[in-house]
Amino acid sequence: MSKIVSAVCVHILCVVFLFCLSISAKSQLNNTDTAQTYTLDQCVTYALKHEPFINMAIVNQAIVKASNAIATAGWLPQVNVAGNYTHYFTLPTSFIRDSTGKTINQKSGIVNTFAPTLAVTQTIFNPALVYALHSAPLYDKQAQQVTDSNKISIIAAVSKSFYSLLNTLEQINVIKEDTARLNKNVSDTYHQFVGGIVDKTDYDEAVISLNNSLFLLRQAQEGVRPQYALLKQVMGYPPTSHFNVLYDTLEMQKNIPFDTTQQLQFEKRIEYQFLQTTKALQLTTVDYYRKAWLPTVGAFFDYEYEFEHNSMDGFFNQAYPFSYAGLSVSIPIFTGFARLNNVKRARLQYDMLDWQEVELKSQIWNDYTTAMANYKSNLYNLSVSRENVGLAKETYDIVTLQYSQGVVPYLNVITAQTNLFQSDLSYEASIFQVLSSKIDLERAMGIITVNTVNP
Repeated sequence: MSKIVSAVCVHILCVVFLFCLSISAKSQLNNTDTAQTYTLDQCVTYALKHEPFINMAIVNQAIVKASNAIATAGWLPQVNVAGNYTHYFTLPTSFIRDSTGKTINQKSGIVNTFAPTLAVTQTIFNPALVYALHSAPLYDKQAQQVTDSNKISIIAAVSKSFYSLLNTLEQINVIKEDTARLNKNVSDTYHQFVGGIVDKTDYDEAVISLNNSLFLLRQAQEGVRPQYALLKQVMGYPPTSHFNVLYDTLEMQKNIPFDTTQQLQFEKRIEYQFLQTTKALQLTTVDYYRKAWLPTVGAFFDYEYEFEHNSMDGFFNQAYPFSYAGLSVSIPIFTGFARLNNVKRARLQYDMLDWQEVELKSQIWNDYTTAMANYKSNLYNLSVSRENVGLAKETYDIVTLQYSQGVVPYLNVITAQTNLFQSDLSYEASIFQVLSSKIDLERAMGIITVNTVNP
């Protein structure tokens, strides 16, 4: 009798714990009733607007534009206003010849002199400014490509984090179904044990299996928190704010197919595009050093409004203005072979970029082949897992029926239950594995772009 009471107590405790665990799961997955929900596209759209690295790249674009404007500002007229005030404590001495041819000295000049000057210069030709003008669009393009590269990385990271979170949530659903089956097994074996149909060991095995399933359920539910934290991080979402994910597994499965006959095109990868822009910029640098021998030509105009007086009284009563204009030409004749060495260095740096292109193509090819292999492998695993779920469900139903009729031992039920549970878990995991591997494949082939996501 005491054994029966003990068994009843254990069964009741398992049921109560399962109920409490279910309530706890709901409170963890739905932090608030008013929590906002996001689909995958909405998560990516949010990340593209709020993720710190993307915003830093956008700020860097503005910095590059400002830097280009500074570098090309020399093409515009340069206007300066200056003024010099001079006071002589002792006037300078000058020597002149008188009418007899004798050299005499005398003081010359004015004690107080003030000359405000308006100076205007205009560059007509300058090799450095020509280089700045030609390289400015390339620097802008580079900055834009850096931003696009960050966006592509964030799109991939958010998508994979989203799939990882969904995998955990689907695992929770699978474990809940497993727990429900095991709870029914506990109830059935309990009544069979009380009726003397089965041994107590069958009931004990059922309780052990239920306890293990409850542990896995708790573990999976706790794993949701760090999954949400990771998704918030890659989205740039406030860590203390909450949101829930909205998804349709059946709709996602429609996005699994991918045309694996597509050929890899290096030009689609943003890294390759960035390298080509860098090479174009380096060619501009080579051209600049080749033409560094060209003269610098400019025009200038000065206007001075000079005041002169021996005392401060009436100092500004009379002005003696004058102005002049002219051209300036500067031609580098010999620079210690600096120009030739600059050309040589710039050309070698371009050769270095050629080798970087070879290495980049090898890396892109490795990324592509690895991603393609993973996608095909995961796609095959998905089809096998789907078939296994059907077979495991059919086997479990048959074995359960056989056990209830006393044909097979309870060990067969445990084996069938475990196989069904593992098959369900594998199937759910394989869905998100193939989706994640598709993201890797699309990124490796350069298919993911900043226009991939529809806001």
